[in-house]
Amino acid sequence: MFEDLNKALEKLTSVSIPIESDRKGFIDKQCPNEACEFLFKVHHEDWSNLFKDEAVWCPLCRHQDPADQWFTKAQVEHSVGQAKKVVENTIHNALISGADKFNRKQSKHQFLSVSMKVTGGKKSIYALPAEAVEEMELEIECESCNAHFSVIGNAFFCPCCGENSVTQCYSDAIRKIRSKKNNIEIIKAALTDVAGLDEAEITCRSILESCILDGVTAFQKYCEGLYSKYGKPPFNAFQRLDQGSRLWKDAVNCDYDDWLTNKELELLNVLFQKRHLLVHSDGIVDSKYIQKSKDNSYVVGQRIVIKNDDVDLLLGCLIKLGDSLIDTVKSV
Repeated sequence: MFEDLNKALEKLTSVSIPIESDRKGFIDKQCPNEACEFLFKVHHEDWSNLFKDEAVWCPLCRHQDPADQWFTKAQVEHSVGQAKKVVENTIHNALISGADKFNRKQSKHQFLSVSMKVTGGKKSIYALPAEAVEEMELEIECESCNAHFSVIGNAFFCPCCGENSVTQCYSDAIRKIRSKKNNIEIIKAALTDVAGLDEAEITCRSILESCILDGVTAFQKYCEGLYSKYGKPPFNAFQRLDQGSRLWKDAVNCDYDDWLTNKELELLNVLFQKRHLLVHSDGIVDSKYIQKSKDNSYVVGQRIVIKNDDVDLLLGCLIKLGDSLIDTVKSV
């Protein structure tokens, strides 16, 4: 009576749940590290052709795990539900088939007959694929292995090879600084409603100042990464424009004078010196600042002021230097 059910269960050794790719051909992945759980996408062809079974890396935290550990929580939840449905429907259909066979074998001439009935018609035993989430804006091609992946926000490592991309990190840092500066008024309005005008003003001034700090730090790390093929530079050398420029002159026969105008270099030097004050003296002007920056708009004891235009100038110069440096390093 249960022959069909037994056969169906013997065949049902596993259930395969398809995973859809999005419109651009990317499939969803999620970091299995509970402290991170970063969502990202990888191109489905690269996942098959470039990624290795033994190791995949998180683009945000560089957590490493085998390839079968990177399903998203949504995919796992969907797959469990679909697998349960396939098993239930397989059993249901087998019972219907078994009942039909049992009923056909019963003799109509018997004084007492027994029949079986399974309610409901046959059901589908095919699993629906896990749907892809919306496309992510930032699409990246790894400089080392050429794998394609996409993220929301920042990515510091390639999920295929684990390499840290110097240019990608620099680009992400520039985007983050610009985003902070562009959203200051929104932040200020929101904080004013919640905490008052004074708190909003202090917080937003701090955010704007942090843009200068972040920009110089990003440039320092970028230059260190590019310069590594020529040797190890002195500690924090690229936070000092004159010293960094000389290092590049010796390495690639070009310096900052070749890529920025004299006026841009003068203004950039002022911002680098302001960054030094923010880090070491909470922005209070000393005689060294006036001497090195040639900024006579302040006197000793005053506190520097950072404006939106300062951040725009810094980003413009850093982008020009960054693009020129990578082009030059690749060409020599």
